[in-house]
Amino acid sequence: MRILVIEDDQKVAGFIQKGLIEESYAVDVCHDGADGAFWATANEYDVILLDIMMPKKDGITVCKELRAQGMAAPILMLTARDSVDDKIRGLDAGADDYLAKPFSFGELLARIRSLMRRSQTQKTAMLTLADLEMNPAARRVTRAGKAISLTTKEYALLEYFMRHPGEVLSETRIVEHVWDMNYDPATNIVNVYIHHLRSKIDKDFEPKLLHTIRGAGYMLKDER
Repeated sequence: MRILVIEDDQKVAGFIQKGLIEESYAVDVCHDGADGAFWATANEYDVILLDIMMPKKDGITVCKELRAQGMAAPILMLTARDSVDDKIRGLDAGADDYLAKPFSFGELLARIRSLMRRSQTQKTAMLTLADLEMNPAARRVTRAGKAISLTTKEYALLEYFMRHPGEVLSETRIVEHVWDMNYDPATNIVNVYIHHLRSKIDKDFEPKLLHTIRGAGYMLKDER
């Protein structure tokens, strides 16, 4: 899943980015409202974390503009302000939730998970396809009852596939959701990770679930 952090405090932004990457999210960071608004519309994000007090454009203005353009991604406002009036302004601007600084990273993660559950009802507690199971809360993957060890990026890639079963996912779509703005299109990194993932979830099992759709992308499906 891909998250955009729009936060002018570089220490806070770095803290959030580091923690979210460790939790398997792809994370882009912008340090002012103008850049944040651009990136929010140029890419598809699952959640946007938006600070209120920023240079060039404040968070309230950015939020209003994104909603006016039809942006549906959940927006979590981050701010040092904790008054009722400020919360009302943020929510009225189109934000889905509000988190006052300082906050614990655990609370931030809980808010993000809550927003994802609310915005996409298909994101259930357990993700299952054939005998492949993923428990996002426990970050545990099994196939036929056997635990499968995945790297952070492999887990993020598999989660994206399991949230879109039976869909052809192009390399572009995969990159947009699993990698961040530092992705190098000259590499074959997506193919490499697909190969690694296939060796872990399919090599010793039947039926095969991860399929290459020639000229189009990849699909996770049960062909039985």
